[in-house]
Amino acid sequence: MKELDPLLHSQLRLAVMSILLIVDEADFVYLKTKTGATAGNMSVQIDKLSAAGYIEATKDSTKAKPRTVCRMTKKGREAMRVYVDSLKTYFEGL
Repeated sequence: MKELDPLLHSQLRLAVMSILLIVDEADFVYLKTKTGATAGNMSVQIDKLSAAGYIEATKDSTKAKPRTVCRMTKKGREAMRVYVDSLKTYFEGL
């Protein structure tokens, strides 16, 4: 069996990455609402995914309300592909 990427194996980070696979971009509020996460937890997880190079998080503070927009990177898409392929090996032979 292949080892699962521990960064993606977290429920909240996996949820964020799954959402970003479907949409081109998502803002902080959308991700927080869709996942049911607290603002603090979402912020930490976005920072971790961004630090790994799996997502880009762009902060726009030109408006009255600051806005953070997230997009998945090529590295993130590849990491998700590898993660899903690795996960499939756990079901082989069932």
